[in-house]
Amino acid sequence: MDIKKKIFDINYFSSKNDIRSELLENLEDKILTFGHFSSIHPGHIRYLQYAKSLGKTLIVALRGDFKNSSKPRYRFSIQSRAESLIILNVCDYVIKLEEDSLKDVIELVKPTALVLGTEFQNQENQDINEAILKVKRLGREVIYHAGETQYASTELLGESETNLQKDRKEQFLNACNKQKINYKNLINKINKFKDCKLLVIGETIVDQYTACEALGMSAEAPVLVVKELKDKIFMGGAAVVAAHVNALGAKCVFVSVVGDDSTGEIVNNEIANLGIKSDLVVDKSRPTTFKKRYMVENQKLFRVSRVEEHELNKDIEEKVLNKISNHIKDVDGIIISDFAYGLITKRINKEIVKLSKKYSINVYADLQCSSQIGSITKFKDVALICPNEREARLALQDKNSGLEKLANILFHKCQCNNLVMKLNSQGFISYEKDKNNIILNQHFPALCVNPLDVTGAGDSLLAIMSICLSIDNNIMEASVLGCFMTALAVENLGNKPISNRDIKAKMNEYLLD
Repeated sequence: MDIKKKIFDINYFSSKNDIRSELLENLEDKILTFGHFSSIHPGHIRYLQYAKSLGKTLIVALRGDFKNSSKPRYRFSIQSRAESLIILNVCDYVIKLEEDSLKDVIELVKPTALVLGTEFQNQENQDINEAILKVKRLGREVIYHAGETQYASTELLGESETNLQKDRKEQFLNACNKQKINYKNLINKINKFKDCKLLVIGETIVDQYTACEALGMSAEAPVLVVKELKDKIFMGGAAVVAAHVNALGAKCVFVSVVGDDSTGEIVNNEIANLGIKSDLVVDKSRPTTFKKRYMVENQKLFRVSRVEEHELNKDIEEKVLNKISNHIKDVDGIIISDFAYGLITKRINKEIVKLSKKYSINVYADLQCSSQIGSITKFKDVALICPNEREARLALQDKNSGLEKLANILFHKCQCNNLVMKLNSQGFISYEKDKNNIILNQHFPALCVNPLDVTGAGDSLLAIMSICLSIDNNIMEASVLGCFMTALAVENLGNKPISNRDIKAKMNEYLLD
């Protein structure tokens, strides 16, 4: 494929010629999209795929570099961005706009439909509004699309696992090249893990996996009958974050709340066996959170949870705060692993941020909630937040906006330094602000295409990225190590602590070929 034959300056069409005739007059069902596509991520791909599905030919009007501006708006040149779009094999042509407007393209292309991101729907932009009016005067459609996620993992239905793995690896290596990731630097960073000490605070969860044998359907009711075979216990929640930190070679202090019950005793024993320094508070008003998963041949049938979600009472809250105060002066950073079960109260959250500023240490926060209860925006002035796309949309009450807009709003609301948007089977996008306060991003694919158990993948990502960002503020290097960490996490059943030796071995698979 000759990429350059598919990329044109708008001025190229100033005189009629064969190429103009081919592109703009003879083509049927021309769909036009518009944007800057500064760093391609899954939201862009979904958006472009949708636009392509509406017609036969997809043309992208690409925003220019604004050369006359004192501050360049985009990290990559317009030519680089145009080539990236063509390589995707979704769009057919790219028309580059320097200082030209979208309405100029409408006059040339006369598209069957104009597809715009939902961020343009209510935007007070004269050029956009004039372009939309021009399309409507032509009797054509204007369609808005957010590039929202597809929650069903359907890739394996239409693609072989081998091909998917190859594609993911290619995406990953392209991201590494784009971000100038150096193997030696990654090794040096891992070797510095031992010099890092973190305080981990959050809910403790005990995960039990019960292996079963399927016996068939019940004669009493249309339900599956199983026979229990074997149980296995794993630490979950904030406890597994602490376990990962410890296994990766960093030092760790774990502060949490457990119930006055046998499950709480299990936590104490498991934490001690893992060699983690802990400082636990016993709360007699709630049980230790316990989740039991029933499995048949590594497939989850259902889960039963024993959990209380009320906030800590004042006495327990005070005890937790005292423990945080006792440890915070001796650590390099604080990890908050919040499952919205009531441990991270407003007061505890506020005091952690206050103490972090006093001692000049970073806070890394994650909120995992599958319902409307809880919002990632509760964390402000932190170094990192790690919502998944659903959590971000719930927090902002926004079902329609594209990922870039969501990230921008979260940056503004949380005043965070870095943001990771988790996309389930599609990996994650890392966002950072450059010295000009411009938000940059990079998509990192999920390296494991057929995971055994995705439980705890987010916990593993939080652990390694927190360690990395405590060493330096290079979120892109941290993200590469995060790719290896999450791939290892989902290859196993249950939450198995991952060591720095495991990370190095996975690195060698991808970066030393």
